[in-house]
Amino acid sequence: MTSLDKRTEETTADDGARAVTEAALFEAFGGVRGMVETVLPGLLFVSIFTVNKDLHWSAIAALAVSVVLVVVRLVMRDTVKHAFSGVFGVAFGVVFAMMTGNAKDFYLPGMLYTLGLSLAYIVTALAGVPLIGLILGPVFKENLSWRTRNPGRKKAYTKASWAWGLILLAKCAILFPLYWWADTTQLGWILIALKIPPFLLAVWLTWVFLAKAPAPIDVFAEMEAQEKAEEERKAALAAEGGDGSGGTPSAGPAGGRHRREA
Repeated sequence: MTSLDKRTEETTADDGARAVTEAALFEAFGGVRGMVETVLPGLLFVSIFTVNKDLHWSAIAALAVSVVLVVVRLVMRDTVKHAFSGVFGVAFGVVFAMMTGNAKDFYLPGMLYTLGLSLAYIVTALAGVPLIGLILGPVFKENLSWRTRNPGRKKAYTKASWAWGLILLAKCAILFPLYWWADTTQLGWILIALKIPPFLLAVWLTWVFLAKAPAPIDVFAEMEAQEKAEEERKAALAAEGGDGSGGTPSAGPAGGRHRREA
């Protein structure tokens, strides 16, 4: 094999690893459709409230479109985890805003969730169990093998968790002062503007870190291989036992007859 062939194989392997990483990130974070489902209810709320300043109609419209998104996924038999998370987020916001009578409180549960998530990313990275690894491990079929068997991937997951934590924390540093100082429409439009770009930046950094990391260890394939090897071993033992037992009975009665005849 020439050096050119080796480089070609390495390039192909790298491209394959990057494609797997992109597919896993797309699955984990919902892709374009997941982003639309995340943005649309809040966009509808702030749009209606900007026009008529009616909290009830804005909240009802946001909740209704969230439910519709879930129903569409159910009809299409698609995964509903991203749409369901959107419904719960919108529902909490609606309940909170209705209870207080302050339209800005529609955004407060989501802001508190973002703050909690940012702290979770940072704390788990410090603890050596990065949250992004817990999220993506099952997607890559490696579960928690990266913790003890793949230090390169653990390092990549730690970097990615720091990226997510700091990006979301910076987002909170912008939004929480606006919650106190800005009016509902200003807060709403800025929050909508900050929905996608920080998310895309965090996903891109995660992709960069993981694309350079060692390949994941497919623990599911390992378990299947072990089970297959164990079945083959049992089958071989059974075959050997069957041959041995088959010879003994035939010889036993014959030997017995010879002894009786003697």
